[in-house]
Order: sequence, then C-alpha cells, then structure tokens
Amino acid sequence: MTSPRTLDALRSRRDIRHARSSPDSLNRSSSALLIAVLLTAILAFVAVLPAAASAAFAEDGVSKVAPQGTPPPAGPDLDIEKATVRYHDDLDLLVFEVDVVGVAGRTVPEPRGSMDGAPVLGYVFPTTLEPRSVGFSGGEGVVALAVTAHPDFDDTPLWDENRNRRYDDDGVVFHTHWVVLVPDQRVAGGLAVAEIGESQIAEILPPTNPGMPMLLDSPGYSVVLRGDTLKVLVPAARLYGEPDFRYDAVTAYMEVGPGADRPLLGVYQVYEVLSGDLSLPYRIERE
Repeated sequence: MTSPRTLDALRSRRDIRHARSSPDSLNRSSSALLIAVLLTAILAFVAVLPAAASAAFAEDGVSKVAPQGTPPPAGPDLDIEKATVRYHDDLDLLVFEVDVVGVAGRTVPEPRGSMDGAPVLGYVFPTTLEPRSVGFSGGEGVVALAVTAHPDFDDTPLWDENRNRRYDDDGVVFHTHWVVLVPDQRVAGGLAVAEIGESQIAEILPPTNPGMPMLLDSPGYSVVLRGDTLKVLVPAARLYGEPDFRYDAVTAYMEVGPGADRPLLGVYQVYEVLSGDLSLPYRIERE
C-alpha cells in the first residue's frame, strides 16, 4: 500500500505542475492525434537505444536529467529473444509472453531507500490499444502493459503477490500495470507516464489504481515466471472491445522523480526493443 509519505511527495510534485494541466487535455484523442503521439515516441526510443542513455546529456538543445540511482547493467535477463500475445478462444484469455536470453525476472533493481529516485525495472508491451480499452476514462498516448519490480514501494494495494498475507510489502515481486506513455524529452528514454491532477484520480483512473496522480492502474493480472519466459494472463473480459491490437516488447529502467525538473515516472534507460524501432509490428495470434 502506498504510504502517506509517498502520497505527500507525489502530491507536492503534482502541485508544482498542476497549473500546466487541463482536464480538456484528457479527452479521448482522435486517431490522428494518437498516431502522432506514437510516432513521436518511436523517434524518441530509436534515438536513445545506446547504453549511454543512463547519463545526462543534451540532444537538440534539450538537457536530459540523469537517473538518481544506478540502473541495473544490461545483460541476458533483459535481452529479449521473442514476444507473443496469444488469444485463447476457449478460455477468453490473452497471454502476453516474452522470452529472454537469460532468466526472466531474475534481475531486479537495488533499493534506493526513498521514493525520490526509487528505481523501477520493467518488461513492457507497448500496444495500439486506447486508454478507454483498459479502463481509463480519458487520456491520450501509448497504452502499455508493464510488468515491473521496484523494491522501495508497493503500488498494488489490492494484491498480495508474495502471498504472505500482507498487501504493502511486495513491490519487488514482478507485477502488472496498465500505463499510458507520453513523450518527455527531459529523460534519456524519451517517455514518461502521463500525469494527472490529484483531483482527477477518482474521475479518470479505474478503482484498482494505487492512488498516484498519473495514468497508471494496478489490475492484478497473474505473472508467471518460468526459466527464460515471462507470461501475463489477461482475461479478455477485462478489456473493452475486441482483443485485436498490435504490440511490441521493451525492457527498460525507470525512476520515480518527485521534483519540478523530472517526470513523476520517467524512462531513463532502454535495454532492448524487440522490433528495433518501436513500430508495434506484431499482431495477436489466435488459438
């Protein structure tokens, strides 16, 4: 469960930026706007694939803030070999799967000891789904299913991933989020989770959200780790509309960044993009 201190930090962060936010910006986007955002995100990712993304630098006159912690080193656990999304008609179930060279889920970030700069490691499936398809009542950007681990905080207050009958101590166990990503040139990864006002949490986010002022939900889907494979079991009934979308697969390092010069949750290093250019070329297989 997110601690009061955690929420206070997030609220302070939102107070600084809320003057630049408008509820109108969270209306459902047109197809043209969504494509424009997606293309911007693709260019941002392609520009920062080298490992040098973990350092502060300037590109096109925009200063990049460095991560406050040390990202886990690139290695076989984060090196994607293939990814699939299969729809099982007999179960009405979507199975998101990523295979890595090493051991899926073995690498996790070291704790920082605070929310400021708290590290987040993720296996991420960017998709062509719309925010409303996964339960958000507004927003625009790239909808992604993120499977994350972060040892400094827990953001799945309804779920007990480590099965110890406590609900606030298992952030380091890989778990699922729906997020909406938008371009953010302040960070080397070029993307951040879209932020909202504190007053918009109840209005825009699904009831399973962890109470953070951004387009992030904690749906509680099962994550299965077996050797080199990570699978996420997503009941199709939890999506709005037909299960028909394109996707890609990414491994990335993120950080929580309460502070005026950083996004609330930004991408600081990209380890792998399966397609090579984040073009979301892959389609669902049906069984």
